[in-house]
Amino acid sequence: MILNQEFVHCIKMTNFIVIIPSRLSSKRLKEKALLDLHGKSLIERVYLRAIKSNASKVYIATDSSKIEDHVKQFTPNVIMTSDEHKSGTDRVYECATKINVSEDMIIVNVQGDEPFIDPETINRTAEILSNNDKASVGSACTLFNENDLNDPNIVKVSFTDKYKALTFSRNVDINDIDYYQHVGIYSYSYKILSEFVSLPRSKNEISENLEQLRFLDNGYDIYLEEVDELSIGIDTENDYKKALKILTNGH
Repeated sequence: MILNQEFVHCIKMTNFIVIIPSRLSSKRLKEKALLDLHGKSLIERVYLRAIKSNASKVYIATDSSKIEDHVKQFTPNVIMTSDEHKSGTDRVYECATKINVSEDMIIVNVQGDEPFIDPETINRTAEILSNNDKASVGSACTLFNENDLNDPNIVKVSFTDKYKALTFSRNVDINDIDYYQHVGIYSYSYKILSEFVSLPRSKNEISENLEQLRFLDNGYDIYLEEVDELSIGIDTENDYKKALKILTNGH
């Protein structure tokens, strides 16, 4: 029992911040960050989940004054960033630079379209870097419905028995290897983040439109936490309808 208490204390003391990237000009669902989800916007719901984690601070990084004005209604922790960024990770890096984090600070990148992200998933993803010296990046995965196998908006991930990521893809053959659904979250130190943004976009990253492949293609190891997570990233009108239904049913 004492050992368990010490372990829990260790987890609670891990120092990390959360940065949520949020841009206005989403391609598949117009201005999705501001979509109404039962009285709260998508970005507000993500923020409210994130502040329930053990993060010392939660920031929203955006390229839009419209989102900035909206976010200021519920938190002052919003940072304006360039509208030239090619990925959410680039936006997170600019935000981290502007708030002057230390080189070894753990940053958790929570995707701005994950309104049901579990705060404990955020904590566990941050802990990967503290507990695994081999991990350059932490992330999460969960079991998925095989009916979603052919949905390119749901990213699949395969990994070793040690939960080291092998590949991420939008289109896979389930007969080749076991795949899990990737949860939209990453953890890394500011040092690793600064290295990432200095690298050119990789061939696989461009082909799959998945920025995490830049890490794998350049030899950075991504380790995963398997979580029991209701993971619905809001990318399409159908995703939005699913989210509304879940909220109606009292999630």
